[in-house]
Amino acid sequence: MALDGIVISNIVEELNQTILNGRISKIAQPELDELLLTIKNNKTQYKLLLSAGASLPLIYLTQESKVNPMTAPNFCMLLRKHLNGGKIISITQPSLERIIHFEIEHLNDMGDLCQKFLTIELMGKHSNIIFRDDDLIIDSIKHVSSQMSSVREVLPGRSYFIPDTQEKFDPLTLKEDTFYDKILSKPMPLSQAIYKSLTGISPIIAEEICYETNLDSAVPANTLSEVERVHLYHAFQNVIDKIKKKEYSPIIFYKEREPIEFSSLPLTIYQEFSSKTYSSISQVLETYYASKNTLTRIRQKSSDLRKIVQTALERNRKKYDLQLKQLKDTEKRDNYKLYGELLYTYGYNIKEGAKELEAFNYYDNNTLIKIPLDPDFSAQENAKRYFDKYGKLKRTYEALSEYSKETKEEITHLESIATALDIALLEEDLQEIKEELIEYGYIRRKYTAKKQKITSKPFHYLSSDGFHIYVGKNNFQNEDITFQLATGNDWWFHAKGIPGSHVIVKTQGKDLPDKTFEEAARLAAFYSKGRGNEKVEIDYTERKNIKKVAGAKPGFVIYHTNYSMLVSPDIQNITLI
Repeated sequence: MALDGIVISNIVEELNQTILNGRISKIAQPELDELLLTIKNNKTQYKLLLSAGASLPLIYLTQESKVNPMTAPNFCMLLRKHLNGGKIISITQPSLERIIHFEIEHLNDMGDLCQKFLTIELMGKHSNIIFRDDDLIIDSIKHVSSQMSSVREVLPGRSYFIPDTQEKFDPLTLKEDTFYDKILSKPMPLSQAIYKSLTGISPIIAEEICYETNLDSAVPANTLSEVERVHLYHAFQNVIDKIKKKEYSPIIFYKEREPIEFSSLPLTIYQEFSSKTYSSISQVLETYYASKNTLTRIRQKSSDLRKIVQTALERNRKKYDLQLKQLKDTEKRDNYKLYGELLYTYGYNIKEGAKELEAFNYYDNNTLIKIPLDPDFSAQENAKRYFDKYGKLKRTYEALSEYSKETKEEITHLESIATALDIALLEEDLQEIKEELIEYGYIRRKYTAKKQKITSKPFHYLSSDGFHIYVGKNNFQNEDITFQLATGNDWWFHAKGIPGSHVIVKTQGKDLPDKTFEEAARLAAFYSKGRGNEKVEIDYTERKNIKKVAGAKPGFVIYHTNYSMLVSPDIQNITLI
């Protein structure tokens, strides 16, 4: 969700509660399109980030500092000259526009008290931060000439105004008859008719309004019945009433621990996802975009590792398929052995030049079989040729059986690494996976590079009954929690027959409740290759039943005593410590 007018109104409310009447003590411009204002108010210091980035315009209070350039840009120097020490006397949002005006009182060069405005417009690629004296633009963080925009120039000396080209209505002052006549009369999908007609209403909020009234958002707006129109207006008005009463509930929605949406109002359309509420919209924005940036960065950094793993997997799968085909070809070996034995037994009566021998198979109830012969050779020579073929195929079978087993283990190992890459959330997690790939020869260690210290830790959960649960993020951690952290009577869980994390429940000598068994199994299902399935079969047993095979790769174990259960890979409401 881009910052819509409702989120902006929530931010304005928060800023009015925190920095209104505060004084600007520092102004920095860490990026070309970004400002960081330090404001002191009520014996508290606040940092306000304003970003006019085309891809990610933002405004929120933060505790983080940023590195500033050695020489401040001209726009920053201008603001320092006029606004350092200035007092913020009003923070407003026109209608539900994605615009915030800061009115700042300061002393001019003559010592007279005067007011200036700092306006941030959060409008995607048109975002800007504009410094002005009433309606006269003094300067802006981005200059917009007539060649760049035919709607409005943003240049020093030009007049400031809010472009009104979309013919949208102000939802805060919208009358009921206008809602019916101007919005619900449009022959377009219902949700589009709402967000394209009203200032500050995002597509998500429009979908929410439709969902609240059990209306299909895709039906044309002009086809609604009178009852449906009335219900829709009431749902819309409920949203507007919350904005007018400042009844905000900043919230982030998560899907499998990845933030997928945020809002200043509750969203019932996302009720199947987990969520976390916050007391501050600034916390929501900072947390949401920090998490998004981290996940994006992790995906970018893991792409090279994924490519290496995928290439190795494809190569080994092709090799394995070829080995299985060659193994199938060796299935005839026992027939050749039988032919040789029968020829030695019955070959004395073969006529010269015969092309086959019919003989009774004394291994199989004396059934009659036909043995092809080369007429140029004697019975003994034909028998020897069959024994030679048998010997060759037997040796091939024995070698291929060993090779195919090794190749299958290699595929399983690589699939477990691919699953670990799906689980990785931090750069330290990727470093540990990379170290495993280096150790097993998939990546060559640079001769100048030293083995880096691993700081990645297993996931640590707390069950509903208070038992500590540990989940390995990769094969090294699986090995560690199973054979170092766990003791004999702790419980071990793993997805049956597919790559996944080892899950250990520390019992502290107590019996585990059924609820904890279920939660541990759900964690094992979620952190496995089967996480996308509706149900996953989980094996579980006491740690004392888990054995490490000599020479096996990390995290690979065997067990002969276990229980099983079928669970959903849903880990909502399991507490992550």
